[in-house]
Amino acid sequence: MGVPQHLAERMSMAEQHEYLRAKFSRRSMIRGGAVTLGAVAGGAFVPGATAQAAVPTQKAAPRTETVDGALVAPFGRHLAYGNDARTEMTVSWQVPVAVKKPFVRIGAHPWDLSHKIEAEVRSLYTPAGVGASADHTQYYVHAKLTHLRPGRTYYYGVGHAGFDPAEPHLLGTLGTFTTAPAHKEPFTFTAFGDQGVSYHALANDSLILGQSPSFHLHAGDIAYGDPAGQGKTSDTGFDSRTWDQFLYQTESVAKSVPWMVSYGNHDMEAWYSPNGYGGEEARFTLPDNGPDKKHLPGVYSFVHGNTAIISLDPNDVSYEIPANLGISGGTQTTWFEAQLKKFRAAHDIDFVVVFFHHCAYCTSTAHASEGGVRQEWVPLFEKYQVDLVINGHNHQYERTDVIKGDEVVKKLPIGGTAYPETEGVVYVTAGAAGRSLYAFSAPDSYEGHENEVDSVASFVNLKDGKKNETVAWSRVRYLNYSFLRVDVNPAPRGRYATLKVSGIAETGDRIDHFTVARKAK
Repeated sequence: MGVPQHLAERMSMAEQHEYLRAKFSRRSMIRGGAVTLGAVAGGAFVPGATAQAAVPTQKAAPRTETVDGALVAPFGRHLAYGNDARTEMTVSWQVPVAVKKPFVRIGAHPWDLSHKIEAEVRSLYTPAGVGASADHTQYYVHAKLTHLRPGRTYYYGVGHAGFDPAEPHLLGTLGTFTTAPAHKEPFTFTAFGDQGVSYHALANDSLILGQSPSFHLHAGDIAYGDPAGQGKTSDTGFDSRTWDQFLYQTESVAKSVPWMVSYGNHDMEAWYSPNGYGGEEARFTLPDNGPDKKHLPGVYSFVHGNTAIISLDPNDVSYEIPANLGISGGTQTTWFEAQLKKFRAAHDIDFVVVFFHHCAYCTSTAHASEGGVRQEWVPLFEKYQVDLVINGHNHQYERTDVIKGDEVVKKLPIGGTAYPETEGVVYVTAGAAGRSLYAFSAPDSYEGHENEVDSVASFVNLKDGKKNETVAWSRVRYLNYSFLRVDVNPAPRGRYATLKVSGIAETGDRIDHFTVARKAK
């Protein structure tokens, strides 16, 4: 029996789906703070799954009248893993004006989106006099999905009263995502830092989408709403509307690939909160398993397959840009070491990858290396044999040799292999995602155009200022737009699992490649 005629005439197709599902399903849907969601698994639903509305972190803007929802289309969709990448995903998006009753629909197929989950709006109000715009309110919407099935692909649509993605004419607005697998299997991820809004940023996004990554790491300096980047209310040029452009630009990738961010100096927008991250907390919902959600919302970890990913906040240890120096009181470093211990002891994790903004080792003439990172975290990278460190901050591509104790343990030529269990750590600066480029003090040297030099003049930022240094660890330098691709290949116990790391130029050309190998557990 279908929907009664007298009801069908007043219902949308999506509402008819929901009516039939409720009528014939033996599972009830719990409404309220946690909404029961049947998580899709090959067409079947898992009882008891929940979608939790994200908790607002910002004061609401001055009361705004809503408009007809049918005239408002969501944009800027971006995904993020939850604490458990196998079973949790947050869907986030933006609307240009206030809307009523935002929601996510989710299902196993694009024609089966009857599960409707309420979402939470976080309003971010920027008053006139703060930066370049007049009074401006942005509306960010979030829904956290839990109890999903590992390694499964879901269809979803975002909407609100008047705009229902299950309607036939809106099926083109649907997206998909895939949860992390339950077991070890090959996968690819991508990474860069310092993107902003530009033609080059868009070109990099297009190439990244073509790599089919399981997730993407953005190592700080996300949109450049604050182009000054000092983390102060006196910063000039701030424009919150830049985020609207950025999220629209990024949606091509982030609507289907978890876009995992860490925070850089340009992400400290001092007008919204004491730590500068109030704006980011409105825009992103990240894993909340870090040491201090109040002060360091961008510090967290997650696991995908055999690889643990850790996001750190170097603003906490930066001598160069000290707006947030010491904000964690040392808790971030303590938490970080505990994470490293845990992951190294885990029987199913082979690799540990750490990403954050400021560089431990870089020879750019702009920022070069951060002494606070070297002091606080490099000893832990070495003690726990971190397999790969990914940074941004310097707008270029640069890759080191294998380093330990500030010295080159082993030269790592293009195509070479590093063994972190017995050698040291490799550092990659991938900060050429879209913003204007910096410069090197030595000539470029990259795949097909190698120009090896014995030493490079550079500097490191210390507590008392810059200190010049001459280094031997700068192996690959490429001064143009690019990003990082990492192919993760598990192996049977006792055999070598690998990270195959490639630098990819905006042209699609490969500019670097090397392998990190470790015996699988």
